Amino acid sequence: MHFLRHAAVFTTLLLPVLGSIWDNSQLRPPVETDTKLAVSLLDKSNPEAAKWKTYLPDAKELSYKGRWDSKYISWWSAPGLKFGFTGEKVAISFGKFTTPGTHVAYRVGGLDWQFTNVTANATHQFVSSRPLAKDLTTPQVFELRVTNWGYGVQLAGVHVDAATKLSKVQPFKRTIEFIGDSLSSGMYSSYESISGFAFLTAYGLGNTEFSIQAYPGICVSDQNCWGNPRGQVHQWGYTQDGSWRQQEIYGMNPEPWNFGAYNPADIVIINLGTNDNNTANNVTTSTYVSSYTQLVNNVHTKYPKAQIVLMGLWNGFTNTGEGETYTGNPAFVKEIPQIVDSFKKRGKEDYVHYFDVNGILQHNDIGPGTWHPTDIGQLKVAAHLQSFIKTKFGWGMENKGTMVHSGTYI
Repeated sequence: MHFLRHAAVFTTLLLPVLGSIWDNSQLRPPVETDTKLAVSLLDKSNPEAAKWKTYLPDAKELSYKGRWDSKYISWWSAPGLKFGFTGEKVAISFGKFTTPGTHVAYRVGGLDWQFTNVTANATHQFVSSRPLAKDLTTPQVFELRVTNWGYGVQLAGVHVDAATKLSKVQPFKRTIEFIGDSLSSGMYSSYESISGFAFLTAYGLGNTEFSIQAYPGICVSDQNCWGNPRGQVHQWGYTQDGSWRQQEIYGMNPEPWNFGAYNPADIVIINLGTNDNNTANNVTTSTYVSSYTQLVNNVHTKYPKAQIVLMGLWNGFTNTGEGETYTGNPAFVKEIPQIVDSFKKRGKEDYVHYFDVNGILQHNDIGPGTWHPTDIGQLKVAAHLQSFIKTKFGWGMENKGTMVHSGTYI
């Protein structure tokens, strides 16, 4: 199951805790499948291993999604793995740096997401039969996504029937990237990263490659915010996310990200400032503006042809006590549009844009005591952002029916 979520207690997320999901005070029945095999298929002494064909993590047939490092460890939000396969069995072995109990979503083709918890030094079988398949010799796509933004997996091997094979899945032609904090990583949403607006926007567009460089508590300003030692103006340039996992494995020496690993982003969506705006982090307005401006410059340097979108910040609601109503408390209302305008005033090509979130969410779209959108709130933001992208940049809606969001809407 998912690990238990507590509002504001980041230190509890360091522990591999499995927990429960509650919908409107009702315990949601578990949907996770037990996929762990009794013996690892990487164990050559295991007679079962001879019945499988094994591909190591550097196999050319494997397509990594999001940021993975040189040890094949996943980072940031919703990193994934994709490959084609024949036959009717798929298993994956996970290495020692896999966080125990990491929650993953997986599926074959366009079928619905399924869920399981995986652990270190173990093999998990994700596909055991394909009763709906008409032809087991035609490659079908297998996809896996890490849903927990705070956890990660290390890939050690992929296994299929001994008489079958893997194949490369060609990337989609358009690419979008998200840079953010807990709002973009889906914190407190049912399935965390894959229930967040960033994932829902990208997957909902269809036929789009995407990555989500978002981690809860992080500021854009380069300072410690809620336990994140560096801000996104710095951390975005690295493979690792600066988290406790990075510090345990790499200390404060993360690997620089290879921006040539994937096709450059066509659109970059940035949602940052909620943590900078919190007085506990003591970020001045001038530091926020200069840091955000530098991040935009960094993005433009790496992706010179990308359109960059800065999102407004909703930042919760307050009951005014006057007329029994609520009012929004948006953050950096003047500063974010000013950053956008500053690029236009330089006489440069119009590649920085502002997405106004005002009016999209209402007070009941924010989870009680969480300061984060509910599942419905995440869906609303995603729907408006998709419409903005379609209108502003002419991107068509190309998802023709594949499941995007999974779970009870709360």
